[in-house]
Amino acid sequence: MNRLTRRIGDASARRPWVTIAAWLAALALVLPLAGLAGTSFVDDLVAPGSQSEQAMELLEERFPEASGGSAMAVFAAPEGQRIDRHRPAIKAAVARIAAVEHIATATDPFTAGTISPDGRIGFATITFDIPAMDVHPAQIEALSGAVAPVRGNGVVAELGGDTVFINAETPTSGAEAAGLLAALVILVVAFGTIVAALVPIALALVAVATSLGGITLLAHAMDVSTAAPTIGAMIGLGVGIDYALFIVARYRENHAAGQDNPTALSNAMGSSGAAILFAGGTVVVAMAALALTGLGFLTSIGLSTSLVVLCAAATALTLLPALLTLLGDRIHPRRRRNSRTRRVKSHNNPDIPDNRQDHGSPQNTAWWRFAHRVSRRPWPYLLAASVVLLALAVPALRMETGFPDAGNDATTTTHRRAYDLLAEGFGPGFNAPLLIVADLRSPGVDAKGIPELSRRLANDPGIASVGASRTSAAGDTVVLPAIPNTAPADAATSHTLDRIRDSVPDNVAVSGLTAMTDDLTRQLADTLPLFITAIILVSFLLLMLVFRSITLPLKAAVMNLLSIGGAYGVVVAVFQWGWLGGLFNVDETLPIASPLPTIFFAVLFGLSMDYEVFLLSRVREEYEATGDTKESVARGMAVTGRVITCAALIMTVVFLSFVLNPSPLVKMMGLGLATAIVLDATIVRMVLVPAAMALLGRATWWLPRTLDRRLPRITTHGTGTPTRPTPTPAPAPARP
Repeated sequence: MNRLTRRIGDASARRPWVTIAAWLAALALVLPLAGLAGTSFVDDLVAPGSQSEQAMELLEERFPEASGGSAMAVFAAPEGQRIDRHRPAIKAAVARIAAVEHIATATDPFTAGTISPDGRIGFATITFDIPAMDVHPAQIEALSGAVAPVRGNGVVAELGGDTVFINAETPTSGAEAAGLLAALVILVVAFGTIVAALVPIALALVAVATSLGGITLLAHAMDVSTAAPTIGAMIGLGVGIDYALFIVARYRENHAAGQDNPTALSNAMGSSGAAILFAGGTVVVAMAALALTGLGFLTSIGLSTSLVVLCAAATALTLLPALLTLLGDRIHPRRRRNSRTRRVKSHNNPDIPDNRQDHGSPQNTAWWRFAHRVSRRPWPYLLAASVVLLALAVPALRMETGFPDAGNDATTTTHRRAYDLLAEGFGPGFNAPLLIVADLRSPGVDAKGIPELSRRLANDPGIASVGASRTSAAGDTVVLPAIPNTAPADAATSHTLDRIRDSVPDNVAVSGLTAMTDDLTRQLADTLPLFITAIILVSFLLLMLVFRSITLPLKAAVMNLLSIGGAYGVVVAVFQWGWLGGLFNVDETLPIASPLPTIFFAVLFGLSMDYEVFLLSRVREEYEATGDTKESVARGMAVTGRVITCAALIMTVVFLSFVLNPSPLVKMMGLGLATAIVLDATIVRMVLVPAAMALLGRATWWLPRTLDRRLPRITTHGTGTPTRPTPTPAPAPARP
């Protein structure tokens, strides 16, 4: 692997302008195409094989009029007024709504009687002639324009309902720019030159821009979640900066050790470049594994994030060597450039002293001394670090998951304001409608039994009301709308759904968005153990191939689980329990978004493996030179400690900037990822790794000889011997 990345880097360095032109051409192709195609993101919330999916498929086949999407235009008069004072304006708005494309019906709230008991709030029911997931954002915009003229003189007009919520774009906070600025400051401090600091930022922006254009185009080939671009940008900025940082740091280290620029760059690409290729591949595998859940919206998030990470790795392996070649000595601090000039003069003139230092020796650094301190007393450090991580993970044992609903979104969104108005005027369960579907062709309840079924549903303690039944034209399918007493994400609503499903005949199913998200949450819980097992197994095999060890992958898996558990616990404590909520812009306690544990594990396991690979690659390189496990760990930490800490700080500030995002899922992701990175770069890498490897000793590198002979060899670490790049062939002299 190191030979491959070295060749890729050398080829890009030999033809820097060609490489840069290729990336500019890719941007010039992808971004305009994405702009012309427009955004078409939608959340596919169907749980394959679930009762809610079967019910919706039945409606689409036999009763398409009842399978279309639905929304509500909610109107509210000022406090103390009745909405009928604004009847003409509201009736005109309903007429405009009915004229929007794909609107089947729009009911008049005064005629339909959908007005709250105090007369202040009313709503018009809107039905589409297409499923909710097929509604285009432009149609939602048209509806928003239809109700806009009603606003004024204290009258409120908002759009809500399942279709509006599903098709709402995930908003951004703008704080991501602050995260990038903080990352730039960290890089300037680490590198000592603005040029070196700007290079990783520029590469991350190129990778994110290219991949987001690709995600937009992907959305026209498959259903892509509305959260995919935001999550992809979050991960892309973090890994894009870090991947470039690791190569630039190794390049500067090689240069400081006396290698000329081409040799230093070639060796950096052969060592850090190989580690990036492997680490990026691990993240891609972890994110692609989201497809194992069988859920469309998670699969789209996994594929989208994989595309972003691939672009980040590609820019680091191709565009970065080209830029470094063109920048030359400007990437190095001025004092190092002056030192290099002095060494050249000293070599040519023996009378000038050579003040070169041994940059290759890591001894007597703070990292080296701390690693040896841990190695001398590994048990106390191992136990103390484990206790801290386990204590942080304790809240995760009480995790309560639920699918985010409109009530969790920011109050700046129209569907959140509509949600609040409906809950105020008609009760919290009005935002969690259930759809009871009876298949009259199958044994069970028949047409004559529908009234009794309706009475039985109404008598359930969790049901507030049951609406009038609707029968298909063929008379073989009946639909009953039911309104629960509790909100969509309330655990009591899930219990009500279970009771109804247990009590109705076999030919009756429950659907609707609330039932769909409940089924999705259950499927996520059922598939999570398989998903975690698959990722750990694949990561174990990959690490075993690279580091020729069985104990190292086992250690890595256990430590990654500890850091992920700690991050889970912090998220539960902040969002579910409300601890330090004000510090992280959390105004109310929330259940943990049910997709979060799955997405979280995929991202965190992949990112944790990044630091594992970067550190262990250097440790392995030092071990092959010294044969001493403790010393190799100390040297590996000494030469990578500053860089890994810098990389972790950058990822932390980038991820924390997303805590200000209005989306609860993105907010939880930002805090959880930042927490895990901090734990991974401090407690795990600084304490657990040296302590565990000191206890294991030479067993750290144990691999049965039979396996060693049969496994293919993949190398991500350098040999320690400088290797000059292949020179560009000189052009043949012209014939006279």
